[in-house]
Amino acid sequence: MQYKTITDGKRHATATTSMFITEKGVSEYQLAIQIIEQGLPFSEQLKSVFSLFNDIRENNFRNTSIVFLRIFLSDAANQVQLLSGYLPDNKYNISIIEQPPLNSTKIALWAYLQTGMKVCENRRLSRMPGLYGVQHGRYLHLWNGTAIKPENDSEQQMNALLKNYIAQLKAHDCTLTENCIRTWIFVQNVDVNYAGIVKARRELFIENGLTDKTHYIASTGINGRHADPKTIVIFDSYAVKGLKPGQIQYLHAMTHMSSTSEYGVTFERGTCIRYGDRRHVFVSGTASIDNKGMIVHEGDVGKQTIRMIENVETLLREAECGTEDIAQMIIYLRDMADYAVAGTIIGKHFPEIPKVVVLAPICRPGWLVEMECFAIKKDNNANFEPL
Repeated sequence: MQYKTITDGKRHATATTSMFITEKGVSEYQLAIQIIEQGLPFSEQLKSVFSLFNDIRENNFRNTSIVFLRIFLSDAANQVQLLSGYLPDNKYNISIIEQPPLNSTKIALWAYLQTGMKVCENRRLSRMPGLYGVQHGRYLHLWNGTAIKPENDSEQQMNALLKNYIAQLKAHDCTLTENCIRTWIFVQNVDVNYAGIVKARRELFIENGLTDKTHYIASTGINGRHADPKTIVIFDSYAVKGLKPGQIQYLHAMTHMSSTSEYGVTFERGTCIRYGDRRHVFVSGTASIDNKGMIVHEGDVGKQTIRMIENVETLLREAECGTEDIAQMIIYLRDMADYAVAGTIIGKHFPEIPKVVVLAPICRPGWLVEMECFAIKKDNNANFEPL
């Protein structure tokens, strides 16, 4: 993995980037763009972020396709209207979430880019819209950002979102069980509404053959808001069509963490996909937890951050990867007052990796900090086709 930081003083912005470059096949790039001068109006920050993003694509990462884009906002209700002018008409691969950046600015951006990918113009999209497809060789990658359903409570919204997603996958001859790799579930007031998410997800998973005896799906469930206050749940997802048996490995790190089902939730700690030329590792939202499902270092954000990193490292090792293979990460903090401590530790451990640190209470109040990451490592497996 190669890393590069691009700072633009005129735009008051900086981009941290990772690059997985191949001579043949697909090259992959991750960017995290943030404002470095506090106090600028949102309109100026917004312009600077997208100006730098477009400049980097034109001059540094040419011939790339935007696979997925997430925008973190400090005040979605007042910012989404301005933001819409910077986005393409097809927003299915764009995630917009109110999770304030903890460097006291108003917007941050995470972008995932690839070369050699063809945007899928599938006729079925018109019958069942909502997924964004990119294709290379035998693999079709299906992304979905900012899906919402206007139901009464969190359980009903989650139920409706998953049922709709199952129908979307079916339109591409895919299933939740066989093809969904990763989800993100953003919950308004997570301390109150997360229980409804858990119930709806468990029931839909059972209906679709996902149990603790089979497998679950890598996921992050975290606090996040939509511009519409009636929206309690926002759903992002990623699925792959074309994988063969044996290409997916589920990560557990049982020496350090328990099965999620032990404390009533239903997601995988991580998932590794092995392609012929590389492996992709998706580490779910990971906190300071032990192998009995208990919170470690309650009340101490510094020690929780260190334990959290140890847990992530253990998951990566299970996928035969290390922190040097991390392409991108997001760190969530429950309390903005903990940013100085946790941010310093994260910065020392991962100085170059593209990252965004945001304010987002975690699904269990005792967890003060959580992180997720995505890693890429070169592989050589003749049993599978390359990405």
